[in-house]
Amino acid sequence: MRRARCPAEGGGREWAKAQRGMAGGGAEMGSGSGPAGQDVEPAAPERVLFPPTFSVSEIKNKQRRHFMFLRWKQQQRKEKLALKKKRRKEREALGDKAPPKAIPKTIENQRIYDETTVDPNDEEVAFDIATDEFAPYFNRQTVPKILITTSDRPRGRTVRFCEQLSTVIPNSHVYYRRGLALKRIIPQCIARDFTDLIVINEDRKIPNGLVLSHLPDGPTAHFRMSSVRLRKEIKRKGKQPTEHVPEVILNNFTTRLGHSIGRMFASLFPHDPQFIGRQVATFHNQRDYIFFRFHRYIFKSEKKVGIQELGPRFTLKLRSLQKGTFDSKFGEYEWIHKRREMDTSRRKFHL
Repeated sequence: MRRARCPAEGGGREWAKAQRGMAGGGAEMGSGSGPAGQDVEPAAPERVLFPPTFSVSEIKNKQRRHFMFLRWKQQQRKEKLALKKKRRKEREALGDKAPPKAIPKTIENQRIYDETTVDPNDEEVAFDIATDEFAPYFNRQTVPKILITTSDRPRGRTVRFCEQLSTVIPNSHVYYRRGLALKRIIPQCIARDFTDLIVINEDRKIPNGLVLSHLPDGPTAHFRMSSVRLRKEIKRKGKQPTEHVPEVILNNFTTRLGHSIGRMFASLFPHDPQFIGRQVATFHNQRDYIFFRFHRYIFKSEKKVGIQELGPRFTLKLRSLQKGTFDSKFGEYEWIHKRREMDTSRRKFHL
């Protein structure tokens, strides 16, 4: 059966045809003569203005919306550049009387103050440093000797990462677990005069965790590892590292917790670096993420110095700090990262 057509159907098409007809009639009327025999000029098209609350996202056509967004971004850049040039001219005109440049606001300089920030002149901090577990190392009473091992049945990528890490840390040895529990490995390490134990954990063939235990009395730190890059995956890398003892740089470990973690990393390397090797191991803390890089610096001239990354590189995030050696069942924790309770502000950091 043929459906009866509603009078309202097709109204849009009929209205569009009527509008085109009126536009055509208006054009014909404009080209003819008026009642007084004078030519009538066509009406100028009115300029369409967007409402004040108009947004680019309201444009339905995707290509048109993208084009308008690019034009808006270009206009923003032009205005920003013009304002920058204007301020520069004003500063040049004022000369020495020009006001100081405004310091841009960043998450780092807007950081919430931490009560545990270390003051070098604090007597309590000095006493803790002199009596903590790392005091024998900093008093040059012990020489670092590191054992690097993995989780059970490590894959090739984790094995290669451990081998490359052993070339970064002097006097380090790589051994495979062979099914032994850490509680049985730690007494053997202490009997063989190892000062630190590093365990690399993996998940789905990718290194994703690091356990660092200082021997014989602890503490033990558990890190989440990410962004692991081996030497062959780094672009514009330098030659293989030499056996020289590298320099160690520790950045932005400002709180009591960060101070302990920094001293733990420092105790992995011998005291006296061999500057002739020109190698640097850097632990850079930024927003509680610890970035590790291994570089060699090159003297291009008397004033210019360049650097070459040697690898590997990785990023650490502290999960917990435990007193004593590794004991997941009865261990006493000094600090545990609890996301819902601690990560209440983007400007709150713990290291």
